[in-house]
Parts: sequence; structure tokens; C-alpha cells
Amino acid sequence: MTMRFFAAPQDAEAAFYDALERADLEAMMRIWAEDEEIVCVHPQGERMTGFAAVRESWRQVFSGGPHATVRLSDQVHRQGILLAMHSVHEHYSVPGEERPRPPVVATNLYVRGAQGWHLLSRHASCTPAGPAADISATLH
Repeated sequence: MTMRFFAAPQDAEAAFYDALERADLEAMMRIWAEDEEIVCVHPQGERMTGFAAVRESWRQVFSGGPHATVRLSDQVHRQGILLAMHSVHEHYSVPGEERPRPPVVATNLYVRGAQGWHLLSRHASCTPAGPAADISATLH
């Protein structure tokens, strides 16, 4: 697979959400770093590691075709020379659904290499639909 060159992590992120909305597996995988140590966690999903496992997880996500648009909010970006972190709230709109879904909280890590910036790790989690969850009993 030929990697696409992204001059900035923001370019890779824009391509990520475009591929996500279009359910385009090939475009999605051109955004990921070609590295066996990439990591992806979908909401309520298991941790996938390695290029083949991450690709298969996206193939499954996209198996139903395009079905949602995504709007980002509450963006926090931090960038160094070789690594960038983007934390966002993803708001999904699905045609035919009357009530909006709770946002997904996602953290995307981008790494800079010879081929520009690429996605190294993504962790997405569902947010509670109601009041903030009580985390006082949560062990870390």
C-alpha cells in the first residue's frame, strides 16, 4: 500500500474523518503509520495492535457502508517535533435517527516520519448519556 504524505497532523486528521464518513478502507489505511505497533480502540471495543488487526477492525466497521457524518468539538491539540496528540469530541449524525447520539471522546496520536505525519494510535470511548459518571471507585 502506498502511504499518503501529510505535511501536518491536522492534514492527516482531516483525511481520517473524510475516510471515516465515506467508509473508505483504503483511504483510511493510508493515514495509519505502516508500523506493527499501531494501536486502535473503537468505542466499547477491544484493543487492536498491528497493521493487519487495525485494518480488519476498520473493514468490519465499514462493512455496512457510509452511514454517518462527524462533527468535532472540544478539540485539544498538542504537538512536538515528532509526535502530536489530538483529543476531540466526535458528534455522529446518522440519517433517520431523531435523537442525537452522545459524543464519542477520541484521542488520536500522530507520528512524524519520512513520509510526513501518520496516525500511530487511536482510542475512542463512549461518553455517558446522562450526568457525568462517578469515577470515585475507578482504579487506574
